[in-house]
Amino acid sequence: MRVTQFMLANNMLRNLSNSYERLGKYQEQLATGKKISRPSDDPVVAMKGIAYREDLARVKQYQRNIGEVHNWIDSADDALDKVGLALQRIQELVVQASTDTATPEDRKKIADEIDQIQKHIVDVANTRVGGKYIFNGADTKNPLFIGYPGETGFAVNGNQGDVEIEVFDGIKLDVNIDGKTLFTGIIGMLDNLKAALNDPNSTGSTIDGYLSQVEAQQDALLSARSELGAKQNRVEMMENRLSTQEEIATKLMSNNEDIDYEKTITDLISQESVHRAALSVGARIIQPTLVDFLR
Repeated sequence: MRVTQFMLANNMLRNLSNSYERLGKYQEQLATGKKISRPSDDPVVAMKGIAYREDLARVKQYQRNIGEVHNWIDSADDALDKVGLALQRIQELVVQASTDTATPEDRKKIADEIDQIQKHIVDVANTRVGGKYIFNGADTKNPLFIGYPGETGFAVNGNQGDVEIEVFDGIKLDVNIDGKTLFTGIIGMLDNLKAALNDPNSTGSTIDGYLSQVEAQQDALLSARSELGAKQNRVEMMENRLSTQEEIATKLMSNNEDIDYEKTITDLISQESVHRAALSVGARIIQPTLVDFLR
């Protein structure tokens, strides 16, 4: 087959075009830090990238859910801490009221203070986090208590269902405690204590008998806080697991998409050398003209 000058020039131009394309590819990779800029560059890398991104997005959603669990448990523990302080004060007041020197008037004043503490505990029982009531079971839209004890219309909703938040594939954690049992026990005990304090026939021994009831409610409170602590421990373990999953997903995505800068720079330099050589050879191929032959 006869090789013409046109064929040589055309072949040279095609090779130069391919060389420019490779140079552009390496330059674009260095500019973006990515192996591909569009799915058509490498469909396999693109498909894997989509899968890895979905995995990472799912992990990050679970991490946000973990944040909500932390907020719920921390808020509940803080609320129960306030109840604990209130019960300590009630314990002190019971000791004062149980002395033989306490008069009916003294005990009535103590009953009035306990009434205020009781209302405070009701307020704590109706704590909301993010617009949700945290002590009324699965019914997070309504408070545990409506009104205050002794008032018309006072009522207890008392839903005892679990509030569950998904923290991993198929794994849900219940984040609440049985607020109804805990708080109705405390409120009921305080109702009886107030009645005893307001009864002029009550003796110091009668009042002193409530100390054991206050201690029983303190024990119930401690048990509830221990339950929250156990939930917190499990949440932290899940948090560590999610952190590991995030690292794995991020690494896989990086290995799939991110370039090796040292290798890419080396490839670019090598391609530039090849390109310069191609230009040099091409210049020789297209240099001869009719004028050159007539010289």
